[in-house]
Amino acid sequence: MAKTGITLNGLKIAIMLGMLVIILTGIRFAADIVVPFILALFISVVLNPVVQWLERLRVPRVLAISLLIGLIILVAVLLLATLGTSLNELARTLPQYRSSLVVPLQNLEPWLQRFGIEVSVNELVKYIDPNAAMTFVTSLLTQLTNAMSSIFLLLLTVVFMLFEVPQLPTKLKQMMVRPVEGMAAIQRAIDSVSHYLVLKTAISVVTGLVAWAMLAALDVRFAFIWGLLAFALNYIPNIGSVLAAIPPILQVLVFGGLYDALVVLAGYLAINMVFGNILEPRIMGRGLGLSTLVVFLSLIFWGWLLGPVGMMLSVPLTIVVKIGLENTEGGKSIAVLLSDLSKKA
Repeated sequence: MAKTGITLNGLKIAIMLGMLVIILTGIRFAADIVVPFILALFISVVLNPVVQWLERLRVPRVLAISLLIGLIILVAVLLLATLGTSLNELARTLPQYRSSLVVPLQNLEPWLQRFGIEVSVNELVKYIDPNAAMTFVTSLLTQLTNAMSSIFLLLLTVVFMLFEVPQLPTKLKQMMVRPVEGMAAIQRAIDSVSHYLVLKTAISVVTGLVAWAMLAALDVRFAFIWGLLAFALNYIPNIGSVLAAIPPILQVLVFGGLYDALVVLAGYLAINMVFGNILEPRIMGRGLGLSTLVVFLSLIFWGWLLGPVGMMLSVPLTIVVKIGLENTEGGKSIAVLLSDLSKKA
């Protein structure tokens, strides 16, 4: 009997793992549909408290949603117009990069030879193709133009989701076997995700503005693009701020020299130290309930599954999964593995 029980448990685990693989494969192949839906869902979670606040001020829900979406569209149009202008200017200046790279590489060649690394600058320059970079920037501009329609559909989905929110609790209660426990878990997930996303957005906006102001004060070209990049990549935990610093530092190294590049590097280190290591942990409170290793692994997993959007939303997605596991008998042990027990001490 014992052997039969072990066999049945093993078969059950194998079936569950097989089902999980099938589901994840389906999500990855359907990413073009799943990603906008998930993004709209998280945007709705962030915006719904603002709509509820406007309702408490006696603003009708329809008008509140319309005002909020109108403001978002206005800001998006202004940002895209400014970004498009900056990218056009970047595309025009890219051919200068090849000639500007020769001098730094020539200065670097003797230093590398001291360490036994033989490098031919003339051969290396042949591999630097500004046309490829221009093609990349041109494709970005094309995608930026096409993005307007995608943003419109995304916001339209957000609008319908916000209209559906008042009816959602009643529908969910009718679906659940244990409505009290289920609604408590859903509310906890919504509170955790909205808390994280609202604070992360505020910190990312300030980070982007400070990076833009710093680069503009140092007279670095395309400061707006690099500030916007710092804002967007700040959503990616652990490595986002590092990735955002690489393009402006390389640009200053090529056009301004080593000293200017070190100044920009010091500026980014100061920004990341103040916002990433001091302000963000304090504002976020006692933590997200996730271990540092889990945060990093979730970044890799959700990035593989959903692409760049998955990397940006890796933490809230993992929070939702963890809370879901905590409320199932078989998932409690996995939820413990995802937890950061030091935060509970």
